[in-house]
Amino acid sequence: MNKITILIHCKDSPNIIASVTNFIAQRNGNIVYIDQHVDREQNIFFMRLESEFTIPSFSTNTFKETFKNGLAKTFEMKWRIYSSEKKPRMALFVSKYDHCLYDILGRYNSGELNLEIPFIVSNHADLKPIADNFKIPFYHIPVTKETKAEAETKQLELLLKHKVDFIVLARYMQIISEKLIEKYPNKIINIHHSFLPAFVGAKPYHSAYKRGVKIIGATSHYVTEELDAGPIIEQDVAHVSHTYSIADLIAKGRDLEKIVLANAIKLHANRKVMVYNNKTVIFS
Repeated sequence: MNKITILIHCKDSPNIIASVTNFIAQRNGNIVYIDQHVDREQNIFFMRLESEFTIPSFSTNTFKETFKNGLAKTFEMKWRIYSSEKKPRMALFVSKYDHCLYDILGRYNSGELNLEIPFIVSNHADLKPIADNFKIPFYHIPVTKETKAEAETKQLELLLKHKVDFIVLARYMQIISEKLIEKYPNKIINIHHSFLPAFVGAKPYHSAYKRGVKIIGATSHYVTEELDAGPIIEQDVAHVSHTYSIADLIAKGRDLEKIVLANAIKLHANRKVMVYNNKTVIFS
């Protein structure tokens, strides 16, 4: 059995859903999931559809080509079609913080994440023992102001060599340059605390503690050239009180970061995110 996922967005008009579902039915496909959304302000139609094909002669490439030359042209669609046979390949970028890395690798090891991790790269060697423990290749590529361009060239070579589909910055404490962003548009996922932009700097939890914050949170988003301003994939918050110490705030914040980043990874890997005008449509 072949299973495909179709993501579509285009100008809203009548008969889009009927045309797509009929197209699948004519090819003996069985639709197992369908959801749609219309942005009324922009007049843009979004749809996510999953379909199964049991006929032996089915070809994903032939389906794509026919769809491209037919419905996609008729409705002037932006579209993507994915086969369930191919798991997305995710590279992990890390520095010294290990909480997100441990969480991701634990979920990966248990089969919770529908993806492959060909390697982990870091600007420090500290987390290599964790990668070794999970039997995932680890590459140490130091980054300084003088070597940043050279380091990113090495990173890009690794990404292309291993046919990486998307990148996750699991607390990678370096700014990603335009070079990588252009190569992986809306395919680099970052995580940060939700104090931004209120409490910037090296010790945001200390600043927040002094102000007596009542909630803390975490945000996962795609990386763009504008720092921490890319399309948001997932967010969550937790209530805190005057009884929390700085250490308590940090611990609660790291818990949120792990959960939010893991959920963002799942949404992306399962093809449930569509980006339009620096916003996201997230399908269930």
